[in-house]
Amino acid sequence: MKSHRIALLFNANKIFDREVIAGIAAHLSSTRASWDLFLEEDFRLRLPGIEHWQGDGIIADFDDPAVAAALSRSRIPVVAVGGSYADDSSYPDAVPYVATDNFKLIKMAHDHLIEAGLRNFAMFSLPEARENRWAQERETAFRTLMRKDKMEPQIYRGLGTSAPSWDEAVEQQIKWLHSLPKPVGIIAVTDARARQLLQACIMAGIEVPEQVALIGIDNDPLARMLTRIPLSSVIQGAQEMGRTAAHLLDQMLHGVRLGGTRILVPPVGINVLTSTRHEAPKHPHVMRARHFIRQYACQGIKTHQVAEYVGISRSSLESYFRQELDCSVHDVILRFKLDAATEILARGERSIADVALSCGFTSVQYMHAVFKRELGCTPRAYQDRAMLGCADEKSADGAAVPELRSVA
Repeated sequence: MKSHRIALLFNANKIFDREVIAGIAAHLSSTRASWDLFLEEDFRLRLPGIEHWQGDGIIADFDDPAVAAALSRSRIPVVAVGGSYADDSSYPDAVPYVATDNFKLIKMAHDHLIEAGLRNFAMFSLPEARENRWAQERETAFRTLMRKDKMEPQIYRGLGTSAPSWDEAVEQQIKWLHSLPKPVGIIAVTDARARQLLQACIMAGIEVPEQVALIGIDNDPLARMLTRIPLSSVIQGAQEMGRTAAHLLDQMLHGVRLGGTRILVPPVGINVLTSTRHEAPKHPHVMRARHFIRQYACQGIKTHQVAEYVGISRSSLESYFRQELDCSVHDVILRFKLDAATEILARGERSIADVALSCGFTSVQYMHAVFKRELGCTPRAYQDRAMLGCADEKSADGAAVPELRSVA
């Protein structure tokens, strides 16, 4: 069987590109296709000299206009991957194109915020630039949804990410956040942008999700690990895009003419975490206390520390919690610790002892007792059951189904 030399032109430092590459790999592992893959050693996209590359085919990220321009006269088969466009003329001519459906990404995020009880909405985007066309398409989708509901679209682009402008960028984000009507649901065009805004909320003392419910796009595990408050996110169908692009290129390598074939891939779902669990408490002391607990529950905080942060006595705070939530401050702290522990255990990457330590339990024995009392099983049994569930999902259709969880 002939082996084909295929170039993958992606920036794999981005979660979207990595997921597309994973989908390409999944296609290769499930078929008899024999491809020798060319990627840069550091998995970055470099175009100089690509026109002289002696290969059989290319799959490339066309969200970058420079890539589209460099491959416009390619004599070998090319499959494009990128964002969808409201204007058909924005797609490349005569190149098969596999797109993430930008409108459906934003609509799914918007519908989720509506279901969370929000009535005010805004979007955090990126500065206008040719390489950010996909972000501006998401803005277009957001405007369409807002105007359909006869609402004025609130869109803030802010500054790009760079060390010299970081302080100014955060100050401007805080100023924008204060200007919005509360409570408000904000859609960020990526998890990276959502993480920046979440940090601005924390710095400004703006409660998440009571005052600002925030959702990103990409379901990036790195962004989740770098935030104190777990971030909700829309899961793109990037792996399906990779599988589809590889299938199209495989057909082209065997003589099939696909011309301007265009395929839109919808999002997979939403990973619902704390940042959009909007439940507006009636009392501001309870709202402020829960905001503090979300950030520091896993650091072993005690009830008196929460009361000190809120600025009232411990007994008064306990009274407010009993009236509004029908539980104690300690119960809420424990709930957040338990949610954090179950999420880590479900991934199966760390030992029980490590999980107990990182989630603020004083000992493995104490975490064991809490699991038995609250969940009716041991931490080990919970982990085994979660891992078995993942294995069952993978065997059902050949690909892992993202777990859609809710954390209190």
